[in-house]
Amino acid sequence: MKAVEYPLVEDFYTIQGEGAHTGRPAYFIRTAGCDVNCWWCDVQESWDEEAHPPKSVGHIVQNVKDSGAEFAVITGGEPLLHDLDPLTFQLKQAGLQVHIETSGSSPLSGYLDWITLSPKRFKEPIDDIFPYVDELKVVVLTNKDFEWAEKNAEKCPDDTQLLLQPEWEKEGAVELIIDYVKENPEWGISLQTHKFMGVR
Repeated sequence: MKAVEYPLVEDFYTIQGEGAHTGRPAYFIRTAGCDVNCWWCDVQESWDEEAHPPKSVGHIVQNVKDSGAEFAVITGGEPLLHDLDPLTFQLKQAGLQVHIETSGSSPLSGYLDWITLSPKRFKEPIDDIFPYVDELKVVVLTNKDFEWAEKNAEKCPDDTQLLLQPEWEKEGAVELIIDYVKENPEWGISLQTHKFMGVR
């Protein structure tokens, strides 16, 4: 029987740099393939699935175990383009907490402890994901992104953590978010701290 494989861009042990779990050591698993293709994406090399050789579940899980990490973050690209059940099952069997960051543009799969939804207008999330969202993280470039954030927040559970994150290179985005959060304290701020810490 052929081993289950995933197109793997990279996997590495690092510090979670953004969102609700900022500052925690985490093992990142970046799958290839994306159907959203945000123009400001900082990992555009992950879009082309064919450019990245497939790696077996066993290979990936062994790397995570060898690192000593306590939780893994599956990201992309868009990880939900793949059936994550085999990978996440093995990660759970190995004692890991399993997190995902997704645009929600494809059906949910996997055995997951934490779901971060980062919705994009380029391809809107499917409605089936919203009941399971632990963290809503919306990237902000301009004022119109606040309306998009609120539209998605309305679909999330009451206990979902709501975060606004400035696009890294967009001048003025931080100031926009600060003003918005002051007036709407149900939202918090996420910063890409890994970029100024100099880690991946």
